[in-house]
Amino acid sequence: MKIDKISEIREIINKSKRIIVTTHTNPDGDAIGSSLAMFHYLRQAGKEVHIIVPNKYPEFISWLPGNEEIVIFENERKRSLEILDKTEAVFCLDYNAIKRSGNMQEVLAAAKGVKIMIDHHPDPESNDFDYLYSTTETSSTAELLYVFFSELDASFRANSDIATCLYVGIMTDTGSFSFSCNRPETFSVTASLLETGIDAAFIHRMVYDTFSEDRLRLLGYSLAEKLIVRHDMATAYIALSRDELKRFNFRVGDTEGIVNYALSMKGIVLAILLTEKNGRIRLSFRSKGNFSVNMLAREHFKGGGHKNAAGGDSYDTLENTIAKLEQLLPLYEKSLLREAEATK
Repeated sequence: MKIDKISEIREIINKSKRIIVTTHTNPDGDAIGSSLAMFHYLRQAGKEVHIIVPNKYPEFISWLPGNEEIVIFENERKRSLEILDKTEAVFCLDYNAIKRSGNMQEVLAAAKGVKIMIDHHPDPESNDFDYLYSTTETSSTAELLYVFFSELDASFRANSDIATCLYVGIMTDTGSFSFSCNRPETFSVTASLLETGIDAAFIHRMVYDTFSEDRLRLLGYSLAEKLIVRHDMATAYIALSRDELKRFNFRVGDTEGIVNYALSMKGIVLAILLTEKNGRIRLSFRSKGNFSVNMLAREHFKGGGHKNAAGGDSYDTLENTIAKLEQLLPLYEKSLLREAEATK
């Protein structure tokens, strides 16, 4: 773990009156959960705190305590700029490069406040930030944030709001504790959160059992009609056009988790979901074992993430992006088939 001068960060927090919390574009459960936990922690310390996120996020995480405080940059640009202009410190949570803040990157890079990154993704672009609190060992930024709070204050105990937000971050970034959770420390942190009295069953239900009929039908269509399986490359992918998403009244978050179904097949090492929206193709990558989708996304789709979970973008047509993927697969054939054999 790289910890840059925790005592200095503590002093920055103590001296700052106005603090902003930010996260990456297309925020997920870890991003929103961590941001809201930081909001509650700083508000409890008497700070004026604002959360600004680049764009809309799924409804299944919009029930979290403090959600009404979140400012969405793409909807409230003027207000966001006014807030950024007055800040003294900016916490950058769950992303390791300013470019990952999407439509906020230029104004965020120009913001005057001290920038403090707290993140668990590999290869942080350290020049983007003044301080880094970074590791790839933790399951999630939410887990890392709990450690961060404990480093700041040895007597730290999460209240119900902080515990709920951190629990959602850990739960969603581990797929309900099905991956990225081999460290005993992850469960120790989780146990500490449960000791506050939060209702884990209720939280799980709010995140995973609130599908709309349209979302469920989109999932069925994706698997029945759009799943392409390349057994010869240990790969499966699903591509959804803008018209197809519109057909199922797509809302932000409706494609969450679809890529994992493709990966769940025996013999499949690489799974990809392609979705067409707003002039770009979003690619979500998942993998098993030692095959790194982080490198695949970085090298070919201007993205990145974790070894087994990453994302990227293409600004070509959906058809051309699929063709590019098909052309890339032979370059990774040996690695994919070797991993498929190893994971039998």
